[in-house]
Amino acid sequence: MKFNDVFVVDDDKIFHFIIKKLLVNNNINVTPFFFENGLQAIEGIKSKIDNQETQPDLILLDINMPILDGWQFLEEFRLLKSKIQKEVVIYIISSSDNTVDRNRAIDFKDEITDYYLKPITTDGIRSIFTV
Repeated sequence: MKFNDVFVVDDDKIFHFIIKKLLVNNNINVTPFFFENGLQAIEGIKSKIDNQETQPDLILLDINMPILDGWQFLEEFRLLKSKIQKEVVIYIISSSDNTVDRNRAIDFKDEITDYYLKPITTDGIRSIFTV
């Protein structure tokens, strides 16, 4: 699958920087949009729906964020899915290797493609973008 627009939803500015670097260093030509919490990302999706703009192809989602965390984002995303005219691929990229979080990800198996641990590596990025 070819990704064009990518939403990076993470409150860690360093992670934003790392993702930008990994994309450039691996010649991954996408348009990244950065959000610091799930609410901003949901509002971004709603805005694209309202303006009939293209939705993101891929969402890289953190779990632990202020305002709206990754799980709350996924709950909201489920409610919007019927209004999105394409499949949006979601990867969780989290520092949590907690069994509770891993098991909870199974509850969202229809939304989540895979679960990566931080720090994301070059191999991890390549495996996401060369699907």
